[in-house]
Amino acid sequence: MRVLYFGTYERRYPRNAQVVSCLRRAGVEVVERHEPVWEGKEQKWSVGPGAAARLALAEARLLARRSPEADIVIVGYPGHLDLPAARRAARGRPVVFNPLVSLSDTLVGDRGRFGPRSFPARVLRGIDRRALRSPDLVVADTKAHADFLADLAGLPREHFAVCFVGAEERVFRPGWSPKEPFTALFVGKLIPLHGLETILEAARLVPDLGVRIVGSGQLEHLLVPRPPNVEWTPWVEYEQLAEELHSASCALGIFGTSDKARRVIPNKAFQALACGAPLVTADTPAARELLTDDDTAVLIPPGDPQALADALRRLAAEPERTRRLAEAGHAVYRERAGEEVLGARWRGLLEALL
Repeated sequence: MRVLYFGTYERRYPRNAQVVSCLRRAGVEVVERHEPVWEGKEQKWSVGPGAAARLALAEARLLARRSPEADIVIVGYPGHLDLPAARRAARGRPVVFNPLVSLSDTLVGDRGRFGPRSFPARVLRGIDRRALRSPDLVVADTKAHADFLADLAGLPREHFAVCFVGAEERVFRPGWSPKEPFTALFVGKLIPLHGLETILEAARLVPDLGVRIVGSGQLEHLLVPRPPNVEWTPWVEYEQLAEELHSASCALGIFGTSDKARRVIPNKAFQALACGAPLVTADTPAARELLTDDDTAVLIPPGDPQALADALRRLAAEPERTRRLAEAGHAVYRERAGEEVLGARWRGLLEALL
């Protein structure tokens, strides 16, 4: 089988890199037709005239230039505007969309850049619906997200499949060996989805425990008056993230209270589990698709700093329990979301289309 991974997708974004890695591991030949737009853009959703011009030029190039032949075309994230060019590149072969997110859900519901009844919000919903209706199959990251996208597009649920995000295992390998003193690690963009306010308030409730935050973004101003026990590093190279996870006492997932937060399991959660680090994250329908509270992870109510503080205290006080959580979390990752498992899942979905 030969797959063409196509579009203006961000090449280094974990969802794209991991899908390509999984497919190749499953024996699928993957070729790429990529027009760079988002590379090196940390705030890619702050689209201005420059980004719009780059995107328009990239779409024109995708339409104009002949792409390599393949059995199936996969449009990567973010690729909502790439579907017309993908249909042309496919030459009648199946097209699969790997959207990861809805544009309207992200920019309106989660980040609040536009009001829900505004003209931009209506435009974004229109782009979402057209993109979701165009391919032969849409692959979502969780069942909860697939249900949402099907409702948004007004399509039968059968048009949507599910494949977990997973982690790129050339980078994220087992090796958890926490250092003293106890430090909880958060890695990711500082956006509403992740619940930074909850993490900072929990840190204030446990002044004797360390919290390390690695990331930058929309909410980084909240870190200016951060508690003394919170260490902030705006950037760590992707290849070094596994080392961060290996040395942390536990990893923090997401704690936001938005509808989107209830539907996703973020990259950081899979990366922590792949590294064998114990995970603390919000108790949501999406998280429950993979994890069990007090068995494979610690699940707390979203937006509850006291619950997060209590969880951190207990992990610090009960190292054997913490180690059991770490082992069970890694085991469920290997069973349900490892690259070999996801590669077989992706290959099976593509073979069914053919």
